[in-house]
Amino acid sequence: MLKATLRSFLAHKARMVLSALAILLSVAFVAGTLMFTDTISKTFHDLSRTAAADVTVKPKKEFREDRLGKSGQQPTVPDSIVAAARSVPGVADAHPDITVTNVIVIDGKGKKVGLTSDPQVQAADWFPTKQSPVVLERGKAPQGPGEVILDSDSADHNKVRLGDKVHVVAAPGAFDATVVGLADFKTINPGTTMLFLDGAAARDRLLGKPGMVTSVSLTAEPGVDQKELKARVAAKLGGDVDVRTRAEEADASSADLGQALDVVKYALLGFAGVSLLVGTFLIFNTFSMLVAQRTRELGLMRAIGASRADVNRSVLVEATLLAVVGSTLGLLGGLGLAQGLLTLMKSLGVDLKGAPLVIKSATPIIAYTVGVVVTLVAAYLPARRAARVSPMAALREAGAPPAKSLRGRAVGGTAVTALGAIGLAVGASATKLDAAHGIALAGGLVATLVGFIVLGPVLARAVIPWLAGAFPRLFGTVGRLSRENALRNPRRTGATAAALMIGVALVASLSVVATSMKDSVGKQIDQRLGADYTLESDGGLNFTHDVAETVRKVSGVSNVVRQRETEAKVLFNGSSETITVTGADPGIDAMLKQKYTAGSAPDGLAPGRIALPKSYVKKHDLGVGGTVTLRTPNGRTAELRVGAVINDEGIGLANAGSGIVGLDTLAKLVPDLLDSVIMANVADGAKSSTVRAALETALKPYPQVKLRDQADYKQTVQDQTNIILRLVYGLLGLAIIIAILGVVNTLALSVIERTREIGLLRAIGMSRIQLRRMIRLESAVIAVFGAVLGLALGVGWGVAAQRMLASQGLDVLTIPWGTIAAVVVGAGVVGLLAALLPALRASRMNVLAAISTE
Repeated sequence: MLKATLRSFLAHKARMVLSALAILLSVAFVAGTLMFTDTISKTFHDLSRTAAADVTVKPKKEFREDRLGKSGQQPTVPDSIVAAARSVPGVADAHPDITVTNVIVIDGKGKKVGLTSDPQVQAADWFPTKQSPVVLERGKAPQGPGEVILDSDSADHNKVRLGDKVHVVAAPGAFDATVVGLADFKTINPGTTMLFLDGAAARDRLLGKPGMVTSVSLTAEPGVDQKELKARVAAKLGGDVDVRTRAEEADASSADLGQALDVVKYALLGFAGVSLLVGTFLIFNTFSMLVAQRTRELGLMRAIGASRADVNRSVLVEATLLAVVGSTLGLLGGLGLAQGLLTLMKSLGVDLKGAPLVIKSATPIIAYTVGVVVTLVAAYLPARRAARVSPMAALREAGAPPAKSLRGRAVGGTAVTALGAIGLAVGASATKLDAAHGIALAGGLVATLVGFIVLGPVLARAVIPWLAGAFPRLFGTVGRLSRENALRNPRRTGATAAALMIGVALVASLSVVATSMKDSVGKQIDQRLGADYTLESDGGLNFTHDVAETVRKVSGVSNVVRQRETEAKVLFNGSSETITVTGADPGIDAMLKQKYTAGSAPDGLAPGRIALPKSYVKKHDLGVGGTVTLRTPNGRTAELRVGAVINDEGIGLANAGSGIVGLDTLAKLVPDLLDSVIMANVADGAKSSTVRAALETALKPYPQVKLRDQADYKQTVQDQTNIILRLVYGLLGLAIIIAILGVVNTLALSVIERTREIGLLRAIGMSRIQLRRMIRLESAVIAVFGAVLGLALGVGWGVAAQRMLASQGLDVLTIPWGTIAAVVVGAGVVGLLAALLPALRASRMNVLAAISTE
């Protein structure tokens, strides 16, 4: 049996190529994703470990540092810690560090300096040590507030040379400087633009806080254990700071990177999941057809003594061989994919400079497990079907087994689909977003997908005659034959179409949600944004208070309202919760068209008062007159009375879900807070275009400020939605590639199965052109059938998801009919392309040899 199995596998190797490609794609995405993320993680961990001091003293991490830095609240520790740390036994040296990530650098042409369109700039004091990530490559060290060093990669990318002037925007204010040095990264370029000033200038220009530093780096004396030194330093400094060893600092940096990498990792694994799911149908179809075509062969094996188990094992061994070959090729493909992703990272500014590709032992194990398990699952049912055929029945067969009744499929599929529809309806009926409705929706998605897969052959008999109804009139006998061929084996047609159905369903559902989101937010902007112009930060830093004064001085501008924002802890009942607190000028309610369920805007913005969202008030059983205690990142606390309750139903804008206080109240808690948003209206009688031009001219000295009107806001939402849609179309593209393989495989095997029939058709007068047309039409109608099922399923999913999210502001249902029409047309084109090779092969058959085939 083993010899027979191996000979059968080698005899049908050409038929297995397309199925192997499906496994290859699936495994390549899984393996490539793991290699890529493992390489990035290890490289950055090694960089963090190399760059970290023996022991580092940092501020306690209570709030998100990126948000604090953007608002001007850079977390710091007193520089008195330096002297205290130096006195600890085992400390050879202690150095105060100044490092911020909220800086914008502008070149002489007014463009941002960096490696990307939205560059992240890390500015620090220049203090070269063996742990420094960079080394001075050209020029000299900076001296005084007017000299800086820039990393050479960013300088080359932006054509900045030694001696050039740059404009630096930092939290304390903007300043001009001269580039006196260029620094090279020692190992990798993490994609961050680096700017260095001397120690005194960094403290003054970057922090603006006398007597404060962002961290302290400690060097251990020879022979002193880092963990022991950490314990001594922590005991000396107390619990107000965070003390870490080199390994702990590297782990913390890796954890932050890991969160960002997870987004990429799961997106790529999503592609792998789609390819696995679609590939399963391709492999199932391949083995189903091979088993049907080899009925005589299997029957002969049974007649000469092979048991059912032998036949079953024979098919599964073939599947295992296919899986091993496909997984091996997929693992090699994963190497190429990972290398390609690393090359892409280099083009985005992250240069690993020859870092070796990391292949953990778990990666090939996962790759082979995925490939083998998916293939064996797909081949299991065809293998069982082969084992159940009796020897005499098989010997009597001249071709495929007779078609079985689809009644069981119709009943079972309808029942499962009905249950899924109920789940979708329950999820769609949600008046608020909760776990129960989410589970119901997820269950409905799975059940309807399974139901449609089971019902595929039943639906093929009902839908294909309608889709191909015009074929006889348009193409005569050829059209009628193509329609009948598609209906001849509805199980095969259903399985082939299912591969495309899954991809189209995903795209349709996500397209409905994405376009509904875009239109819902557009509606919210129309309904809730009363300001003619909104100024927000365009970079890693909010803006200083003089921007608002500049806006006020522009002719034709009225009603300027400022907003400042900070995170804060709400303290109650011995626990705490982080919320966003926005400080605003009077008139914020008109600018954002806010509605109140209790109190009013003046009540909420009064000294010592706060306006809270309705959802928050309800959750914590508060009301007008209740009190909350706030603690801001600088450690100050205040007890505020609830003066108003904001109606926050739906999608909010700048301060959705946050508490609002008067600007004076917030300024007492956080005096150095920068402005995050400025809103302004056009004065009566002024021309909007003229005012905008004047604002753009006045704001040129402030490159971090982005001026938007309502149309710009909508465009921003559309751009964000388009990012989602590009991912969706990527999923569709992958699903289509594998679906094409499935259609090609099905048609190729079908042509082999119908060799005698094709020979007879040619013998009675069908031309080669007519034969190719017949196969192409058959392929096109199967592809369109899969697309129609996918669209019906996907639109249902998308509508249910939109209705469930309506309470969260996604209250506009938009079905992208243009996308749907394009998918249907595209499916037909895909079918025609998939049929090219099988049709060509069929037309080249020798007529007499085909007729004599049994």
